[in-house]
This record gives sequence, C-alpha cells and structure tokens, in this order.
Amino acid sequence: MADEPIWTWPLEQVQKVTTQAHAGDDLTPQAWPNGARVAVALSFDFDAETSWLYRGAHSPAAMSRGAYGARVGIYRILALLARHEVPATFFVPAVNGQLHPEAIEAILVSGQHEIGVHGWIHEKGQDLTGEQERELLTKAFEYWRTQTGRAPAGIRTPSWDFTAHTLSIIRDLGFVYDSSLMSDDRPYELCIDHQPTGVVELPVEWLLDDHPFLQIDPTQGTRSFMHLNGLLDIWRAEFQMAYAERTLFLLTMHPQVIGHRSRLNMLNTLVEEMKATPNVWFATHEAVAQYVRTEATKNE
Repeated sequence: MADEPIWTWPLEQVQKVTTQAHAGDDLTPQAWPNGARVAVALSFDFDAETSWLYRGAHSPAAMSRGAYGARVGIYRILALLARHEVPATFFVPAVNGQLHPEAIEAILVSGQHEIGVHGWIHEKGQDLTGEQERELLTKAFEYWRTQTGRAPAGIRTPSWDFTAHTLSIIRDLGFVYDSSLMSDDRPYELCIDHQPTGVVELPVEWLLDDHPFLQIDPTQGTRSFMHLNGLLDIWRAEFQMAYAERTLFLLTMHPQVIGHRSRLNMLNTLVEEMKATPNVWFATHEAVAQYVRTEATKNE
C-alpha cells in the first residue's frame, strides 16, 4: 500500500501514517518556577566532524569545517554561558564524544549543563532498518550513561529524522523527553496511535535553528548567509511572543555554525536582552521536561 500513489490510499492508511508519532496534550504549565513567564531552553547540537561524515563528505576540507566546532566554537559557547550563568543542553553523537573527550569534560565540569543523545555517529534513521536504529540508539544511550554516570534524560534525533520505529525505541529506553519534532511551539506529550507514551516533546523548528540561516553548503546550493541583525530580529520576536504566551522558547544551535565571532556576539546580545527581561527561567531541556511532566501529573 505504501508504494501506491497517496491519492489512492484509503483514509485508514492516511491516519496510520499521521499517528505514528503525534502530538497529544499541551503540557504548558499554569506557571513556570518562581513565577517566570517563559522558559528559555538553549541547545547546541555538538556534531563536529560527524556533521559531515554522515553525508559522505570525508575530505580534509570537510573535516576541518566540523573540527572548528570542537576546537573553537564549543569553548566560546561555554564561555558565554558561564559569563551569563545560563545552563544549556548539548546533544552529542556518541562518536563525537569519543573524538573530543576534552570538550565533553569542559561541558560537564560546571555541573549546570546537560548532555543528551544525538545518535551514534549522526546516522539518519531513514537509512536504517528498525533493528539497526534500535541498536545504534541503545549503544549511544549506554555510552552516555557510562560517561556521565546517569541515564541520559533526553534525545534529539540526528537531522531531526524520525522513523515509524523511533518513538517506540525512545519510550523503551526510558527517555523523559524528545526534542526532534515540530507539531507545536509548546511542550506536549507524544502519542502513538492516539495512545499517550509519557514522553515529553520539546519541539524544534527550522525558524529557531542557526543552520538554515548561517551555514553555507555548496553541495546543496546554499551560498549566502542571512544578515545577523535580521536573524536577531527573528529570534527576538519569537522570544517576545513566547513570553506573551507564557510558554517555551527553544533554540537549536551548532558550535561549528554559531561559534564564529560575529555570531556569538549576536547570541550574546539576545541572551543579554532575555536576561534583562523580568521573570525568565533559563533551564536545561531536562529541567523543562521534568517540570512540565510533574505539573501535568498534579493536574490529572
């Protein structure tokens, strides 16, 4: 049936596809901690060389672009976060953790940041069988459990790629949350076939990702950068609306992208503005997910 043109599908087939991993209840709490009006969750997908390896780009030039994130970008980001005393979540492919243990140590040393699963080597789920996907995500889960001394609470799938098997794997491994899907701006519960899974979704969005605006990729015809003031205006407006709606503002960034000097200056401006705004809660993804799940349980 899946190989037939979609206009021939019966409604039941369409419904089956659309409910493999879908949004359930909105989990925005009635109030954030300490009376905050908005939760700000900054995240960094620390891919380094794996960002290019999974695409089949193995040349020294490609490797150098990824290495920039591990050699320079990650340390600039950590310095900015330390200066502002702001926590963040780093989603890291397990292989990248092995390639750059000193960077992982730098992330963990402050005790305020979180490391989440980001695949084994930034593999794409659509390229795998269900068994292969489960094997690799389980390996990555166990790797970070060993490295950090505790089970990772969250996952962001590489390339935000989600298969018909992904949510079941996430649930079986005991993750508190996922941060890969886009059904809402607000935190929500993930469901399979209209059945709640207990997994919190902290949704992402290309509008709130540095990569489409700031990453040149000649292999895909991308040859221009967005003006940084324009990107700052977009992210500022998104934050202001999240503040007005009393919900979640989540950014996805990459050390090899946002970690350049002018771009970090732009991010610094945004963080300064958010910190100057009354009643803003900066938190890791895990803290946000645990909080909304606890508040939802209270209201049942």
